[in-house]
Amino acid sequence: MTALPYLSFRMQRSRRPELMDQPGLEPAEHVRALQGLGRINVLSRVGSVLWPPIERLARLQGMNDPPLRVLDLATGGGDTPITLAQRAAAKGLNVEIDGCDISSQAIDYAQEQASARGIRVRFFVLDALRARLPSDYDVLCCSLFLHHLGETDAIALLSRMAAAAQRLVLVDDLVRNRWGYLLALTGCHVLSSSRIVHVDGPTSVAAAFTPNEALSLAERAGLQGTSLTRHWPQRFLLTWSVD
Repeated sequence: MTALPYLSFRMQRSRRPELMDQPGLEPAEHVRALQGLGRINVLSRVGSVLWPPIERLARLQGMNDPPLRVLDLATGGGDTPITLAQRAAAKGLNVEIDGCDISSQAIDYAQEQASARGIRVRFFVLDALRARLPSDYDVLCCSLFLHHLGETDAIALLSRMAAAAQRLVLVDDLVRNRWGYLLALTGCHVLSSSRIVHVDGPTSVAAAFTPNEALSLAERAGLQGTSLTRHWPQRFLLTWSVD
Protein backbone atom coordinates (compact mmCIF):
# COMPACT_ATOMS: atom_id res chain seq x y z
CA MET A 1 0.00 0.00 0.00
CA THR A 2 1.47 3.33 -1.06
CA ALA A 3 0.40 6.95 -1.17
CA LEU A 4 0.07 6.80 -4.97
CA PRO A 5 -3.66 5.89 -5.05
CA TYR A 6 -4.36 8.75 -2.61
CA LEU A 7 -2.32 11.23 -4.63
CA SER A 8 -3.96 10.15 -7.87
CA PHE A 9 -7.50 10.19 -6.46
CA ARG A 10 -9.82 12.19 -8.69
CA MET A 11 -12.62 14.26 -7.27
CA GLN A 12 -14.95 13.27 -10.12
CA ARG A 13 -17.26 10.40 -9.28
CA SER A 14 -15.91 7.09 -10.59
CA ARG A 15 -17.99 3.90 -10.45
CA ARG A 16 -16.49 0.46 -10.89
CA PRO A 17 -18.03 -2.94 -10.13
CA GLU A 18 -17.30 -3.97 -6.54
CA LEU A 19 -16.10 -7.49 -5.77
CA MET A 20 -18.87 -7.97 -3.19
CA ASP A 21 -21.47 -7.52 -5.93
CA GLN A 22 -20.01 -10.12 -8.28
CA PRO A 23 -21.94 -13.38 -8.86
CA GLY A 24 -20.30 -16.62 -7.79
CA LEU A 25 -18.60 -15.14 -4.74
CA GLU A 26 -17.30 -17.95 -2.53
CA PRO A 27 -19.33 -18.23 0.70
CA ALA A 28 -16.25 -18.14 2.93
CA GLU A 29 -14.99 -14.98 1.20
CA HIS A 30 -18.42 -13.41 1.46
CA VAL A 31 -18.62 -14.08 5.19
CA ARG A 32 -15.09 -12.75 5.75
CA ALA A 33 -16.04 -9.57 3.92
CA LEU A 34 -19.28 -9.18 5.92
CA GLN A 35 -17.31 -9.57 9.13
CA GLY A 36 -14.86 -6.88 8.06
CA LEU A 37 -17.66 -4.51 7.08
CA GLY A 38 -19.30 -5.14 10.44
CA ARG A 39 -16.15 -4.02 12.26
CA ILE A 40 -15.92 -0.94 10.05
CA ASN A 41 -19.55 -0.02 10.76
CA VAL A 42 -18.98 -0.37 14.50
CA LEU A 43 -15.98 1.96 14.36
CA SER A 44 -17.93 4.35 12.13
CA ARG A 45 -20.73 4.43 14.73
CA VAL A 46 -23.47 3.99 12.16
CA GLY A 47 -25.88 2.73 14.81
CA SER A 48 -25.17 5.75 16.99
CA VAL A 49 -25.95 8.08 14.09
CA LEU A 50 -29.19 6.38 13.03
CA TRP A 51 -30.51 5.75 16.53
CA PRO A 52 -31.36 9.30 17.82
CA PRO A 53 -34.09 10.11 15.25
CA ILE A 54 -35.51 6.60 15.69
CA GLU A 55 -35.48 6.97 19.46
CA ARG A 56 -37.29 10.32 19.24
CA LEU A 57 -40.12 8.73 17.27
CA ALA A 58 -40.23 5.70 19.57
CA ARG A 59 -40.67 7.93 22.62
CA LEU A 60 -43.76 9.46 21.03
CA GLN A 61 -45.42 6.05 20.95
CA GLY A 62 -48.01 5.43 23.65
CA MET A 63 -47.96 2.32 25.82
CA ASN A 64 -50.94 0.90 23.92
CA ASP A 65 -49.68 1.89 20.49
CA PRO A 66 -48.21 -0.67 18.10
CA PRO A 67 -44.39 -0.80 17.95
CA LEU A 68 -42.42 1.65 15.87
CA ARG A 69 -41.41 -0.39 12.82
CA VAL A 70 -38.01 0.11 11.15
CA LEU A 71 -36.67 -1.56 8.00
CA ASP A 72 -33.00 -1.45 7.01
CA LEU A 73 -32.62 -1.82 3.23
CA ALA A 74 -29.59 -3.57 1.71
CA THR A 75 -28.65 -4.62 5.22
CA GLY A 76 -25.67 -6.82 4.29
CA GLY A 77 -24.48 -8.65 7.40
CA GLY A 78 -27.22 -7.09 9.51
CA ASP A 79 -24.96 -5.31 11.98
CA THR A 80 -26.90 -2.04 11.75
CA PRO A 81 -30.37 -3.40 12.61
CA ILE A 82 -28.84 -5.62 15.29
CA THR A 83 -27.20 -2.57 16.88
CA LEU A 84 -30.44 -0.59 16.67
CA ALA A 85 -32.40 -3.46 18.24
CA GLN A 86 -29.88 -3.67 21.08
CA ARG A 87 -30.29 0.05 21.76
CA ALA A 88 -34.07 -0.19 21.72
CA ALA A 89 -34.00 -3.10 24.17
CA ALA A 90 -31.57 -1.28 26.46
CA LYS A 91 -33.90 1.75 26.53
CA GLY A 92 -37.01 -0.36 26.99
CA LEU A 93 -38.59 1.12 23.87
CA ASN A 94 -41.19 -0.64 21.76
CA VAL A 95 -39.34 -0.81 18.44
CA GLU A 96 -39.53 -3.59 15.87
CA ILE A 97 -36.53 -3.69 13.53
CA ASP A 98 -36.17 -5.77 10.36
CA GLY A 99 -33.52 -5.96 7.66
CA CYS A 100 -33.59 -6.99 4.01
CA ASP A 101 -31.02 -7.66 1.31
CA ILE A 102 -30.91 -9.03 -2.21
CA SER A 103 -28.39 -11.70 -1.12
CA SER A 104 -29.86 -14.78 0.56
CA GLN A 105 -26.39 -15.64 1.84
CA ALA A 106 -26.08 -12.26 3.55
CA ILE A 107 -29.55 -12.71 5.06
CA ASP A 108 -28.64 -16.15 6.43
CA TYR A 109 -25.47 -14.70 7.95
CA ALA A 110 -27.36 -11.75 9.47
CA GLN A 111 -30.03 -14.00 11.01
CA GLU A 112 -27.34 -16.22 12.50
CA GLN A 113 -25.62 -13.20 14.04
CA ALA A 114 -28.88 -11.94 15.56
CA SER A 115 -29.78 -15.37 16.93
CA ALA A 116 -26.31 -15.89 18.39
CA ARG A 117 -26.66 -12.62 20.33
CA GLY A 118 -30.24 -13.24 21.37
CA ILE A 119 -31.45 -10.18 19.46
CA ARG A 120 -34.94 -10.16 17.96
CA VAL A 121 -34.48 -8.94 14.39
CA ARG A 122 -36.19 -10.42 11.35
CA PHE A 123 -34.27 -10.59 8.08
CA PHE A 124 -35.69 -11.35 4.66
CA VAL A 125 -34.63 -11.32 1.00
CA LEU A 126 -35.70 -8.27 -1.02
CA ASP A 127 -34.29 -6.45 -4.03
CA ALA A 128 -34.63 -2.84 -2.89
CA LEU A 129 -34.23 -1.54 -6.44
CA ARG A 130 -36.68 -3.79 -8.25
CA ALA A 131 -39.22 -5.09 -5.74
CA ARG A 132 -42.05 -3.08 -4.19
CA LEU A 133 -40.90 -1.62 -0.89
CA PRO A 134 -43.12 -2.54 2.08
CA SER A 135 -45.39 0.35 3.04
CA ASP A 136 -46.08 -0.73 6.63
CA TYR A 137 -42.85 0.56 8.17
CA ASP A 138 -42.59 3.86 10.03
CA VAL A 139 -38.90 4.26 9.19
CA LEU A 140 -36.97 3.14 6.12
CA CYS A 141 -33.20 3.43 6.31
CA CYS A 142 -30.13 2.27 4.45
CA SER A 143 -26.41 2.50 5.04
CA LEU A 144 -23.59 2.27 2.51
CA PHE A 145 -25.96 1.49 -0.34
CA LEU A 146 -26.46 4.78 -2.17
CA HIS A 147 -22.91 4.89 -3.56
CA HIS A 148 -23.51 1.61 -5.38
CA LEU A 149 -26.09 3.29 -7.60
CA GLY A 150 -26.07 5.50 -10.64
CA GLU A 151 -27.89 8.79 -10.33
CA THR A 152 -31.08 7.52 -11.94
CA ASP A 153 -31.33 4.52 -9.60
CA ALA A 154 -30.34 6.63 -6.58
CA ILE A 155 -33.13 9.12 -7.29
CA ALA A 156 -35.61 6.30 -7.85
CA LEU A 157 -34.61 4.62 -4.58
CA LEU A 158 -34.99 7.82 -2.57
CA SER A 159 -38.36 8.52 -4.15
CA ARG A 160 -39.60 5.00 -3.45
CA MET A 161 -38.35 5.11 0.14
CA ALA A 162 -40.21 8.38 0.70
CA ALA A 163 -43.40 6.95 -0.83
CA ALA A 164 -43.24 3.78 1.29
CA ALA A 165 -42.12 5.15 4.67
CA GLN A 166 -44.89 6.19 7.03
CA ARG A 167 -42.81 8.72 8.96
CA LEU A 168 -39.07 8.92 8.29
CA VAL A 169 -36.32 8.17 5.75
CA LEU A 170 -32.67 7.87 6.84
CA VAL A 171 -29.80 7.36 4.37
CA ASP A 172 -26.23 7.06 5.63
CA ASP A 173 -23.31 6.91 3.22
CA LEU A 174 -19.74 7.81 2.39
CA VAL A 175 -18.46 11.26 1.47
CA ARG A 176 -16.35 11.36 -1.68
CA ASN A 177 -13.13 13.24 -0.92
CA ARG A 178 -9.42 12.58 -0.52
CA TRP A 179 -9.58 12.17 3.27
CA GLY A 180 -12.32 9.59 2.93
CA TYR A 181 -10.32 7.75 0.31
CA LEU A 182 -7.23 7.69 2.52
CA LEU A 183 -9.25 6.47 5.51
CA ALA A 184 -10.77 3.69 3.42
CA LEU A 185 -7.39 2.74 2.00
CA THR A 186 -5.79 2.38 5.43
CA GLY A 187 -8.76 1.44 7.61
CA CYS A 188 -9.95 -1.44 5.45
CA HIS A 189 -6.51 -3.07 5.69
CA VAL A 190 -6.32 -2.56 9.45
CA LEU A 191 -9.85 -3.75 10.25
CA SER A 192 -10.20 -6.68 7.85
CA SER A 193 -8.15 -9.45 6.30
CA SER A 194 -10.62 -9.70 3.43
CA ARG A 195 -9.25 -8.90 -0.01
CA ILE A 196 -12.78 -7.92 -1.01
CA VAL A 197 -12.90 -5.25 1.70
CA HIS A 198 -9.41 -4.02 0.80
CA VAL A 199 -10.48 -3.46 -2.81
CA ASP A 200 -14.09 -2.41 -2.33
CA GLY A 201 -13.44 0.16 0.42
CA PRO A 202 -11.52 2.69 -1.70
CA THR A 203 -13.66 1.80 -4.72
CA SER A 204 -16.76 2.74 -2.70
CA VAL A 205 -15.36 6.16 -1.78
CA ALA A 206 -14.55 6.90 -5.42
CA ALA A 207 -18.16 5.99 -6.31
CA ALA A 208 -19.70 7.98 -3.45
CA PHE A 209 -21.51 11.31 -3.67
CA THR A 210 -20.46 14.60 -2.15
CA PRO A 211 -22.89 16.12 0.38
CA ASN A 212 -24.10 18.67 -2.18
CA GLU A 213 -24.66 15.94 -4.75
CA ALA A 214 -26.59 13.85 -2.21
CA LEU A 215 -28.86 16.78 -1.33
CA SER A 216 -29.44 17.41 -5.02
CA LEU A 217 -30.44 13.78 -5.51
CA ALA A 218 -32.93 14.04 -2.64
CA GLU A 219 -34.41 17.23 -4.08
CA ARG A 220 -34.74 15.67 -7.55
CA ALA A 221 -36.43 12.68 -5.91
CA GLY A 222 -39.04 15.00 -4.43
CA LEU A 223 -37.80 14.86 -0.83
CA GLN A 224 -38.25 18.53 -0.07
CA GLY A 225 -36.78 19.69 3.23
CA THR A 226 -34.17 16.94 3.45
CA SER A 227 -31.42 17.71 5.96
CA LEU A 228 -27.83 16.50 5.82
CA THR A 229 -25.35 16.12 8.67
CA ARG A 230 -21.71 15.02 8.49
CA HIS A 231 -20.21 12.48 10.88
CA TRP A 232 -17.11 10.40 11.46
CA PRO A 233 -15.43 9.05 9.40
CA GLN A 234 -16.19 11.13 6.30
CA ARG A 235 -19.83 10.11 6.10
CA PHE A 236 -23.15 11.90 5.82
CA LEU A 237 -26.69 11.23 7.00
CA LEU A 238 -29.69 12.31 4.94
CA THR A 239 -32.87 12.75 6.99
CA TRP A 240 -36.32 13.31 5.54
CA SER A 241 -39.58 13.39 7.51
CA VAL A 242 -43.01 12.67 6.09
CA ASP A 243 -44.56 15.35 8.31
